[in-house]
Amino acid sequence: MHQKRSYGRVLVVSTLVGCLEVALTVVVVLLYVQTQPPPDEPPDYVDIGGTLVGLTPLIGFISFLLSLVFVLPAVALADLLGRLIGRNAAWWSAPLIVAALLSPLVFGVAAYNDAQTRGTLLFWASATASLSLGALIALPRREGLLGRVALWGTAVVAGTGLFGALGLAVGLLPAYEPPRIGPETMTGSWIDHTGNTLVFTPDGRVTASGVGGRSVFDHPGDPAPSCSGSGSWVYEAGRDVWTQRVRVDVPDCAWPAWSVGGTAREPRIQQRVGGPDSGELYKLRKVSGGS
Repeated sequence: MHQKRSYGRVLVVSTLVGCLEVALTVVVVLLYVQTQPPPDEPPDYVDIGGTLVGLTPLIGFISFLLSLVFVLPAVALADLLGRLIGRNAAWWSAPLIVAALLSPLVFGVAAYNDAQTRGTLLFWASATASLSLGALIALPRREGLLGRVALWGTAVVAGTGLFGALGLAVGLLPAYEPPRIGPETMTGSWIDHTGNTLVFTPDGRVTASGVGGRSVFDHPGDPAPSCSGSGSWVYEAGRDVWTQRVRVDVPDCAWPAWSVGGTAREPRIQQRVGGPDSGELYKLRKVSGGS
């Protein structure tokens, strides 16, 4: 005999599932970031972590609100449908009910903001899947459901982080590496975010037009220098992709060797700027079709 449905427990379990989904998303995003080129300014993970901790009550409240508005009615309607046509109907009907409850809000907001159809459908499908998971997990009427959800949900989040980190360490996940370039790749125009350029020619000559960057030993408060002129360049392969360098010698331009970043499709040459510990990067990208 099944115990009576506690809709209060449904609400608590669904709220917990929503919080665990957010935690899992954060872990997956952090792992994904490790497979991508570093940004120009390194993220402050301590600050990000503090912000996430500070947002925990808000995340919990939003999860509670979504559970109250969408999951709880979906479970109640699924229970009603189950009593009418059979107990198993609750399992397959809950996601359909969640999708139906979400539709007016999602498509109404999308129509008001003239959002793209594809993006709207993807958001609707993602929201339906996320809230349906909370509904399906909250459906069983067993004792100790909340404890099991907390235990197994935490294990999934922690396990994803652990196995993801191990995957990055042993190479099962493609941790980011800069592309292997060569003199042929260097030949052509490279441009920074404000339109200043370095133009490399196959005969080892280079022309700088307003290119910035600074030595890592410069004071962070100093104005960013810019440099123009002609000189020479040489590519050094290094012992691996991390140690390859491009040395550019232009009179009155005291640049250290440029390291390599970006991807094989969109290579970058870059320097650390703003002080030894800033981690900030000044980048030039290869102009498409440059030769």
